[in-house]
Formats: sequence, C-alpha cells, structure tokens
Amino acid sequence: MPIPVDPKTLLASLYLDNHAWLRGWLSRQVRCPQDAADLTQDTFLRVFDAQQLERIQEPRAYLSTVARRLLCSLWRRRKLEQSYLEQLADLPQGYAPSAEDIALVREAIEAIDRVLEGLPSRVKRAFLLNRLEGMPQQAIADQLGVSLATVERDLRRAFIHCLSQTAPSQ
Repeated sequence: MPIPVDPKTLLASLYLDNHAWLRGWLSRQVRCPQDAADLTQDTFLRVFDAQQLERIQEPRAYLSTVARRLLCSLWRRRKLEQSYLEQLADLPQGYAPSAEDIALVREAIEAIDRVLEGLPSRVKRAFLLNRLEGMPQQAIADQLGVSLATVERDLRRAFIHCLSQTAPSQ
C-alpha cells in the first residue's frame, strides 16, 4: 500500500525542482521575462488545481505540456486583442471606446477563452464565428471547409461545454 504524501509537499518539491527550468524554457518561447514569470506561476497553479500531483511520472514533460497550452491561450488572446485594437483604430475619433470599456472587453475575451478552454480549435472557431460574428451555420461550414452537419455538431458540443463550465457546482 503506497504511503500517502501531502499534496503541498509534492507541489513544493515539484516547484523547487523545476521552477527555474520552466521559467527559462518559457523565456525562450515568449522572449519576455514578465510573461515567462506569469506563465510559470500559472502553470504551477494549474498543476496544483488538477490535484493529480502524485500521478505525475515525468514532471518536465507534464509541466511543459501545461505551459504550452497556457502559451497558446496567451497568443490566441493577444491575436484577438490585436484584431480588436485594429478595428478600434478604424473608428472615427469621437467613437473610440473609453479605457474602461476596453478593459471590460479584455476581461470578457479572457472569460470567453477560459470557458472555451479544452475544446478542439475547429469547435471553438465555429462557436466564435456563430456567436460573436453572427455567421449562419452554412457560411461557417463553407469557411471551415466542413459539412453543415459537422458545424451543427460542433456548435452543439460547444454549447454543452459552455453550459458545463458555467453551471453551479453541486
């Protein structure tokens, strides 16, 4: 029978043994020490939240996988932000939103990204095209190069996923 180990002790050990390595790896990926530090901390928070510390067999492989997913989310958010800012630049001066409105939009984008986390990219894309761009399902199918039935399935999957993410815990 395995001896139970305190999760805090496991996390502390994982953190001490791998923090510098992970931060260095992320620094090479993002070329920004502040982003690397934030992503490193977020990675360890995710690992701790997963509550599967005792099951990790290859810590660096596991940490780099979690960090890579967070990195993809960061890049996706930045691309979305850049697109939003480009749209803002095209607006006449009097119609530009306030800094507060921009912050609210940024928070909303991050919340949407968190809710959609874990879905395949095509499912996310179909959902965003439908809900944010208002595209009809056939237009989405044409743009993504899939059948209408696939788009319907993807949208259903995204809706169910969103409901499961926002439903109160029981």
